[in-house]
Amino acid sequence: MTTVLIADDQPLQRFGFRMLLESQDDITVLGEASNGSEAIRMTAELRPDVVLMDIRMPGLDGIEATRRIVTAGGRTRVLILTTFDLDEYAHAGLRAGASGFLIKDAQPEELLSGIRSVATGDAVVAPSLTRRLLDAYAHHLPTAAAPDTPDPRLATLTEREREILTVIGKGWTNTEIATRLHLAESTVKTHVGRILAKTGSRDRIQAVILAYDTRLVEPS
Repeated sequence: MTTVLIADDQPLQRFGFRMLLESQDDITVLGEASNGSEAIRMTAELRPDVVLMDIRMPGLDGIEATRRIVTAGGRTRVLILTTFDLDEYAHAGLRAGASGFLIKDAQPEELLSGIRSVATGDAVVAPSLTRRLLDAYAHHLPTAAAPDTPDPRLATLTEREREILTVIGKGWTNTEIATRLHLAESTVKTHVGRILAKTGSRDRIQAVILAYDTRLVEPS
């Protein structure tokens, strides 16, 4: 059973989400929050698997709420909801630790699939969309480190893992990596898992951000 907390300042929006989620046998809604502060408090109390987080809310917004929930170190993952696919705040939400984002007008099955994916530790943003998002907001990325100052997060990676992290940042799926690098897909999954563990990345999205932060991938 996947447990969900809905955080949105619009009552009708929360009602619609609840109706959809409660129609599923494997999803339970634990509660509703109308702002970021409530979302943080209720996450600490209820410990949901997933917080469905709106970005624009009065008081504490969804970005800061996401950052605080992730920083708390619990198992709860955050799925950001945005008005359109290149929302100016979506990049900040991903960098705050969200496990992905969906557009509010997504089809019901996309939302349900996204929640289930996030609950199992996967990212829900398509690799190509992730890259487009980061490219659009590349000016938010930190200044590149000097060549003689390697990022410590990359220090423990093998040459192959570094290569795979680079192409993850370019938006390649596991299947594409396997095909183009002539590897078994199971081997790619093993490499990806090791990359996430070694770099401290929560999921594939955070690995993409790392590839940009360390300039393994340059914005196009």
